[in-house]
Amino acid sequence: MIDSQGNVLGSHLVPTGASGAVAARRCLEELSRKSGVDATGVSTTSTGYGRSLIDFAEKSVTEITCHSIGVHNLNANIRLLIDVGGQDSKVIRIGENGRPTDFEINDKCSAGTGRFLEVMARVLEVSIDELGPLALQSDSPCSISSTCTVFAESEVVGRIGAGESSKDIAAGVHAAMASKISTLSKRVGVVTPVCVTGGVALNPAFRHYLSKQIGAELWMPDNPQLTGALGAALLSLEL
Repeated sequence: MIDSQGNVLGSHLVPTGASGAVAARRCLEELSRKSGVDATGVSTTSTGYGRSLIDFAEKSVTEITCHSIGVHNLNANIRLLIDVGGQDSKVIRIGENGRPTDFEINDKCSAGTGRFLEVMARVLEVSIDELGPLALQSDSPCSISSTCTVFAESEVVGRIGAGESSKDIAAGVHAAMASKISTLSKRVGVVTPVCVTGGVALNPAFRHYLSKQIGAELWMPDNPQLTGALGAALLSLEL
């Protein structure tokens, strides 16, 4: 939630669950409570895969545009955005006006997404928050050749059975994921500065291996999960 000048009044995260519309309504109610602003007077913009289901939103905008606008607002120098969430990963070229000029998206396979890391964390019997720090302890990442989550899971199980250490396997998992997203980035064209957002951006091993793969330093905003929402809020000012 922002005011008419674009200043952030508050933010709230809830799991989407079975209904994106219900989750969105819960978010709006909680934001209203936190900020003291009457929700009935708030202009809203929906984004993401379930944006068309949010019946109280005045308009809906693709996440590609919302992420671009949100990141541009935080750092106008960014020209390449890599957003990795639980469902997909996307690489977006951002123009000088903050609008997307080109993009690539991985939405057919979970191998380049947070879901991939969730599956691997479960196999390694660590929490998703522990997976990144574990990977950074490795000096010798093992090679994970499979680009499919299902096959990679079987490969990891095999490496565990062969006596490979959890830290080396975890490092290999992150390197494999970074390689997949690096390929997307090179299709769009790597231009600096580069920003990384999404829940996976909070993973230090992911940032480490992605930076190595694309050959560039990564800038991350303070709340990388909220940049799309920020962009949507800013677009509400254009109503």
